[in-house]
Amino acid sequence: MSSRQWTAADIPDQTGRTVVVTGANSGLGIETARALAGRGAHVIMTARSEGKGRKAAEEIRADHPRANLEVRTLDLEDLDSVAAFADGLVADRNRLDLLVNNAGVMAVPRSLSPQGQERQFATNHLGHFALTGRLLGLLEAGRDPRVVTVSSLAHRSGRIHFEDLTGERRYSAVGFYSQSKFANAVFGLELDRRLRAAGSPVRSLIAHPGFSATKLVDNGMNAPARLITNLIMPFVTQSQAEGALPQLRAATDSKAQGGEYYGPDGKRERKGAPVVVDTIPEAKDRETAARLWTLSEELTGVKFELAAA
Repeated sequence: MSSRQWTAADIPDQTGRTVVVTGANSGLGIETARALAGRGAHVIMTARSEGKGRKAAEEIRADHPRANLEVRTLDLEDLDSVAAFADGLVADRNRLDLLVNNAGVMAVPRSLSPQGQERQFATNHLGHFALTGRLLGLLEAGRDPRVVTVSSLAHRSGRIHFEDLTGERRYSAVGFYSQSKFANAVFGLELDRRLRAAGSPVRSLIAHPGFSATKLVDNGMNAPARLITNLIMPFVTQSQAEGALPQLRAATDSKAQGGEYYGPDGKRERKGAPVVVDTIPEAKDRETAARLWTLSEELTGVKFELAAA
């Protein structure tokens, strides 16, 4: 890698590329969509609310009047919504060049998805697992096709609660968020291994934004905690646009390789320019990966047409 810092100006021309960015109505998602659209990509922006998605698209067009944007609704918590979105895309597209698994919820009170899974695990991991599997055929027909799954620094304290996956016996909002982000890292790495084993042209990469000032952080907080956090945020975080750079580099850098993990180069990876970093060793454990993959197939009903790693 060059010692020069990578910035959004380094994103190559994206004209002719079709990309899907989940959770594109706010935070890292809107910044990712903005940057890719600004370089000529056709960006399919997903949001749980069509109204919020369209508002975000208007915001991007204020910066890039000729942006090629499309808004589609997708609720990753609900596997029926994932299936409907994927079926719609397969019906009217013959290829997809990039999927950015960005959307997420953070540190929310315990609740269950329509299919009975803990909400954070359902939204952050299972929904993206199912979406990736359902869109794999389109991706394999793409040009320099990639899947970028967004994890978090929180993956470092995560593990899969295989014996209490829904938190029925013991639930911690932060702990189960960490579980979902650990699952993102494990999934991204295992997907890379399986893609390579199958000889697929699709590359799987992962990224994390460091500590970025997004609404995701305060959505799971009570009012006093939110007030305190908002006061200290400017001193310990980077902007949304800066936080999106690791996933943008993973998505567009011609030198990026499958299995790489991008994050900020600053102290404890909280802030800084996007570089290749490393997951915790537990995220690379093959036994954990195989167990999570099998479980995810069972819970989503989606099987990838790939050879085992």
